[in-house]
Amino acid sequence: MSEIKLKKISDFTWEIPKEKPMNVPGKIYTTEKMLNNIREDNVAEQVKNVAQLPGIINHSLAMPDIHWGYGFPIGGVAAFDVNNGVISPGGVGYDINCGVRLLKTGLAKNDIQDKIKNIIHQLFKFIPSGVGSTGKLKVSDHELKQVMKKGARWAVENGYGEKSDLEKIEECGEMAGADPAAVSDRAIKRGRPQLGTLGSGNHFVEVQYIKEIFDDTLAGRLGLFEDQIVITIHTGSRGFGHQVCDDYIRNMIQASAKYGINLPDRQLCCAPISSPEGQQYFSAMVCAVNFAFANRQIISFWVQEALMRALHISPKDMQLSTVYEVAHNIAKMETHIVDGKKVKCCVHRKGATRAFGPGRKELPEIYRDIGQPVLIPGDMGRASYVLVGTEGAMEQTFGSTCHGAGRLLSRKKAKKAALGRSINKELEDLGVFVMASSRATLAEEMPEAYKDVSDVVEAVVGAGISKKVAKLRPLGGIKG
Repeated sequence: MSEIKLKKISDFTWEIPKEKPMNVPGKIYTTEKMLNNIREDNVAEQVKNVAQLPGIINHSLAMPDIHWGYGFPIGGVAAFDVNNGVISPGGVGYDINCGVRLLKTGLAKNDIQDKIKNIIHQLFKFIPSGVGSTGKLKVSDHELKQVMKKGARWAVENGYGEKSDLEKIEECGEMAGADPAAVSDRAIKRGRPQLGTLGSGNHFVEVQYIKEIFDDTLAGRLGLFEDQIVITIHTGSRGFGHQVCDDYIRNMIQASAKYGINLPDRQLCCAPISSPEGQQYFSAMVCAVNFAFANRQIISFWVQEALMRALHISPKDMQLSTVYEVAHNIAKMETHIVDGKKVKCCVHRKGATRAFGPGRKELPEIYRDIGQPVLIPGDMGRASYVLVGTEGAMEQTFGSTCHGAGRLLSRKKAKKAALGRSINKELEDLGVFVMASSRATLAEEMPEAYKDVSDVVEAVVGAGISKKVAKLRPLGGIKG
């Protein structure tokens, strides 16, 4: 159990009081029910460590899906002043721009329920998945550098989807600031064969139906209705982003020493945002961000192809379109109000979702008056949620919220708990048909390995940093 003292601020927020050498307090969003898991994971120690980094603003923050990560906790948010703060690969993570896209259809649950197994088989056939998986799409080094700069726009220009998709992706699927010269040959070699692939671990494509609508007006604006079939895609920058992170962790260990940054944990290695090392990492990170945007755009195209094959219907009959796509594991230059003044910050969201409230110019015009759509996937057997960002998030968390359910069991512990069990059969008994690249993946990703996403959502809604729109239930999916 963690010995760090947590002070209850409200039913949904707990503070780690500031003490030397912390520069700011820590704040954890959770419920009493989930607090013991957070204590047992000792992850409050990581929140406290992040609070010691130079230039951090207001709080070191953690969302209710928080669990142990590399340096920064997964579910951690930290904003740093661009003039005297730092940027850290550990605050972004290895899977740069791991993210979620939600696709909607004009179909209802009854239209496909007896065809779900065929749909999942076709998705598994069309979308390469698993450790080291390589895609059907072959690109040259030159083309990959265009992907690094253009992101999802490159995919659309090459026939994968429609231009209308782009306005419904965070950063319009093309984050500015990429410099392919900052990316290693090793990263390029790893990334070139992996565009359009799902990867391993908790990445998935899931077919779901809308079980419950919480706000009819907001759901209507997003084009969602009860029993509607939707598809969630969760994947990131694959081996490309992993290599970018790995390369720059080595650089940042040296940079931390060069700039005299005292690290409570070597995994928090960082550099001043304005330094050559900081700028170079940011440029390489953006390349990986754009790779992930392109990856999800291509997978979305193949989802449509798989559904057409499985259901024998046309795109017109299917009415497949993007609701929104969010990014996790990212650092962004944003302007926020701090103590009544506009401050330019580098906001690290590691396993956290941007949740901007209404009116922000960064949001697509069609959603600007309702706030950013927020997509919260759960485990394979329970539920996922659609939320929107709020003004409360702008005031408390630099416009951030949770990103998923958050692990309860390590992958090793999950596999041990699954011994002698058929996870496939257990899921089918729940009405969920799943295909995976290996039995080990299903064991690692079984529902009980995760917190109940409904508890996580309760915490962010209770704290006022998100608002519920809809609850989704799984019918089937493919896992890496």
